[in-house]
Parts: sequence; C-alpha cells; structure tokens
Amino acid sequence: MKKNMGTADRVIRVIIAIIIAALYFTNVISGALGIVLLVLAAVFVLTSLVSFCPLYLPFGLSTCPRQEKEAA
Repeated sequence: MKKNMGTADRVIRVIIAIIIAALYFTNVISGALGIVLLVLAAVFVLTSLVSFCPLYLPFGLSTCPRQEKEAA
C-alpha cells in the first residue's frame, strides 16, 4: 500500500472525527444519522493512521508530497 495522504489531509480527518464523536456523545446528533457519522469518523481515523485512502485510488489522487527520484 503506497501512501496517498499528506499531513494536512490526515490532521483534517482526525479533527472532523473528533468533532463528530463529540457531537454524538453529547447527544447533539443521534439515531441512525449519528451511528452513520460515527462509523464515518472511525473510517477517517483509520485512514489517517495508515496514510492511505482507498477512494483516492480510482481517481489517481494523492495529497502526499511528491519525492524527487535520486539520480543513480
């Protein structure tokens, strides 16, 4: 698995996950919508930890900074 998420993308996802979790546990959001958003928050945290987003692959997206190849 090649990394395709940059630092800014990872931080933003974790912040969004924290906000969703806080809203869920303070009962601002509840019911089916709350559970769906909580699952989405868990996916955000997981993808941030592994620095890989599977949805970026089909579109060829990457927020990871490109590294220049060293001349041999």
